[in-house]
Formats: sequence, C-alpha cells, structure tokens
Amino acid sequence: MAENVEYKVGDHDTRPWGEWLVLDTGEHHIVKRITVNPGARLSLQYHNFRKERWTAVAGEGLAEIDGVKHPLGLGGSVEVPLKAHHRASNPGKEPFVFIEVQYGDKLSEDDIVRVEDDYNRP
Repeated sequence: MAENVEYKVGDHDTRPWGEWLVLDTGEHHIVKRITVNPGARLSLQYHNFRKERWTAVAGEGLAEIDGVKHPLGLGGSVEVPLKAHHRASNPGKEPFVFIEVQYGDKLSEDDIVRVEDDYNRP
C-alpha cells in the first residue's frame, strides 16, 4: 500500500451521523460506502490534500458544496473540489447511502478540517 494511503479494505467506523466502510484502496484513491442516518448530517468540512466524488446508491440526500445544495437521488453524483467546504445530509426518513471516491496526494482521516459540526467534535 502506498504511504499516502492510511486505509485498508474493511476499515469501518460508526459516527454520530451514521457510518462508513472502506470498499477499495489504491495508490491514489479510496472508495468508501457512507450511510447517513435519517435526519442527520456530516460536519461542514474541507480537505487540503484530496478531492472526492459522491454517487448516491440508496435513499435521497443533499450534498452541500461551498454553500450550494445539490439534491442526490439514485445515481446522482457530485464532485467535491479540493478545499471546498462540503457536507452530506439526509432530510428523509430512510438511510441515505452514497459511494465516496477520494483521490489525491494524502488520503487520511487527518485531512478533515471541520468548519461546523452538529456533534461538537473538534
């Protein structure tokens, strides 16, 4: 595994808003399945070293990128540019699931800079 990738297939974490699971890794990419619980949202955040592409695979949600809200339903996708302030949310009653492809020079949980967080995490 490349030094810039700190994930491995099967890595998983539960967060206050839902959970993520690593599906694939490569030298410059990570693929995660992210599930956002009904009524929940991720922190408003940005990354210094990676871009992301999100593709909805179940439920419906919203992608907020630099203040613009993009509704996402099955097959809908958005690109999250480097350093863009972004978050995913689920205003619905069913889980919102999307595939996140991260790509860049450093792929690590340490590259999350939270701007705003409903759960008061640093």
